[in-house]
Amino acid sequence: MTAAKFLLVALLSAGLAWKYGLDVLDTHLKTALPIKYVRTEGVFQYLSKDEVKTVLEPLVKTGFFDIDVQVIHAAVSALPWVESVTVKRVWPDAIDIRVSERKPFVRWGEKSLISQQGAVFTPKNIEPFDDLMVLTGPEQQHIKVLEIMKGVKTTLADQSLELAEFSINNRAAWKIKLANGLEILLGRSEQLQKLQRFLKTLTVLQQEQIDAMEVVDLRYPNGYVVLWKAGTPEFDWQAIANGSPQNLTMGAKKSK
Repeated sequence: MTAAKFLLVALLSAGLAWKYGLDVLDTHLKTALPIKYVRTEGVFQYLSKDEVKTVLEPLVKTGFFDIDVQVIHAAVSALPWVESVTVKRVWPDAIDIRVSERKPFVRWGEKSLISQQGAVFTPKNIEPFDDLMVLTGPEQQHIKVLEIMKGVKTTLADQSLELAEFSINNRAAWKIKLANGLEILLGRSEQLQKLQRFLKTLTVLQQEQIDAMEVVDLRYPNGYVVLWKAGTPEFDWQAIANGSPQNLTMGAKKSK
């Protein structure tokens, strides 16, 4: 064997030895540096640390270099109450996880909530949030429904009225319900104008007359129809009409 060939063989052998040494070192590090600590930080009101722990346990049974922070991030993010999450390795044997919890703003339909950031999520139990306003609307349009509701809520608040429910059906018809139980049907066109016109007429009514309303149907071009609560006495509509805004007509029906 010539000197050149011998040198080449020696270099190749050294390269293999070096690669083998790296593989051994890599394997050693992976087995010698298991994850010992998983630290979860955050202020939780609804999210349980046990929920986070249950998700994490099967994902952290590995070495420091093998752990997949993206998988952990996705798993924790999938929990209903998680708004945002960050995951990072901390040398030599820890994982730090910071979680921000969602804050419920309104209910969405019968089973879900909308967070203050506008995300729809479905926790296991929404009974504790029965006092929140209820929104209902077409799927994937919760942001639009939420923005419309805010405008309606402000308009009602200016008249010291509290909104309890707001819905838009698949035909784009609006319906609202006040905290006092009054339902208002707004139809599919000029809803805000009709609502404002109705609110102006309340100034000529007595509080007892307002409280006696069960359903108000505003789906008319120049007036509205009222369904009164059972037992409501007859009102002197002539006296009321004399003080009503012009071009306003009101019909009256009594609840059976």
